Amino acid sequence: MAQLFAIHPTHPQARLVRRAADIVRAGGVVAYPTDSCYALGCHVGDADALARLRRLRGFDERHHLTLMCRDLSEIAVHAIVDDARYRLMRAATPGSYTFILPARRGVPRRVLHARRKTIGVRVPGHPVAHALLQELDEPLISATLILPGEDAPLADAQEIHARIGRDVELVIDAGACGTEPSTVLDLTGATPVVVRKGSGSLAPFSVEPV
Repeated sequence: MAQLFAIHPTHPQARLVRRAADIVRAGGVVAYPTDSCYALGCHVGDADALARLRRLRGFDERHHLTLMCRDLSEIAVHAIVDDARYRLMRAATPGSYTFILPARRGVPRRVLHARRKTIGVRVPGHPVAHALLQELDEPLISATLILPGEDAPLADAQEIHARIGRDVELVIDAGACGTEPSTVLDLTGATPVVVRKGSGSLAPFSVEPV
């Protein structure tokens, strides 16, 4: 059964954050809070953990995963970011936005969209998510915690622990953090395209919702 860590939502306990990072490095799948809703995460280099994450979500390699990053400079290590894209993302990070970008060479194929060779990237604004990324010192591969056949993310850590505690190694309880996923914007073309209207406002991008 998964461990359950109660971590303060605005002042994360360093000791617990270090233990959470160790679980990720050891191949664990974790449920953790973001500034939109709870998410599943695992080490970007761990194929077995990634396969388990995909099974939990019920999707295959055609579904975009997200690299949770500390800042825009870390995004640029893994995705192609020109000046125009950088300006767009700078206006909305950290925040509840996922951006789809062309992946750089060297990004593991298993985390790319199989056909498009793109990757979703995000800089979360939640203090616990940010603290975990800082402790890991690298991105976290992630997906919204929506279970197969359901329409909304799980919002309560105790419920998450009860329902998927046998399938993950850790659930981080930082209280409620919303039930609306991030807004997803495709930045691979000349103008942004809204893939999913979520909790992030479209005002900074001058685009129409889907």
